[in-house]
Amino acid sequence: MRLSIWPGAGQPYDEVLEVARHAAETGWDGVYVADHFMPNAGAGRDPDHPTLECGSLVAALGAAVPRVRIGTLVYGNTYRHPAVLANMAATVDHITGGRFTLGVGAGWQVNEHEQYGIELPPVKQRLDRFTEALRVLHGLLRQPRTTIDGEYYRLTDAVCEPKPVQDPLPILVGGGGEHRMLRIVAEYADVWNTWGRPDLIAHKSAVLNEHCAAVGRDPKAIARTAQAITVVRGPLPDGMPLPVIGGSPEQLAETVAEYREIGLDELIVPDGMLGKGVDRLEAMDVVLGIVRG
Repeated sequence: MRLSIWPGAGQPYDEVLEVARHAAETGWDGVYVADHFMPNAGAGRDPDHPTLECGSLVAALGAAVPRVRIGTLVYGNTYRHPAVLANMAATVDHITGGRFTLGVGAGWQVNEHEQYGIELPPVKQRLDRFTEALRVLHGLLRQPRTTIDGEYYRLTDAVCEPKPVQDPLPILVGGGGEHRMLRIVAEYADVWNTWGRPDLIAHKSAVLNEHCAAVGRDPKAIARTAQAITVVRGPLPDGMPLPVIGGSPEQLAETVAEYREIGLDELIVPDGMLGKGVDRLEAMDVVLGIVRG
């Protein structure tokens, strides 16, 4: 099972870089960055807290940090035109020497859309638009020229050069909606990602397999990745809307074993609570030791 770190973009760049370099030096497999312009006010966080921009950050990390894969978790389609994004992704893949994973999602965070005057359509329209965007990404990143006459995106004999180093550059789709989003994953994704403890991931992975069968896709062609708030030492937070694992190294080891048993391909660890009760880099070493076993 691969192991990746997810440093929060709400910390200074030198701290993000420290975490990413430590991951590269000690044997982690990847580093992911979220794509938001501010914290989510709906989650009770300070909406004015400074936040680094994702596209610039992954390019910087790709140049400064060797060996590990660099990925986005995930670019929001509502504010990232897919043709522009394809060119960004291809460039970062060249910067990294073929180590980039393009993570994309439909977009969801209300306050950043409100503040910047960006439309946040109803869910159905958002998913319709996202499906078209994935067609654009597939075309521009994997075909010499692309023409699409869609409802939301129109490309005419469009090019994206240079192409990525990787052929193909992996496209990760983030989301867990069982009716529509996992169908989109089955049709377009090389990698699937969502939040969840092992029982939830196992359930949704089985649903994804059903969608793969319906569209004639080998489910083994889609890697399964997941994340949860991770605490190495200390009490688990109360009232957390996101899944939480750990509390002690022994408890964390039990959950990691469950992830491995359900066939998870990659565990992604947010760094936000790793420093709870222990130095953050030391906590990363503990997590690495547990996963490598």
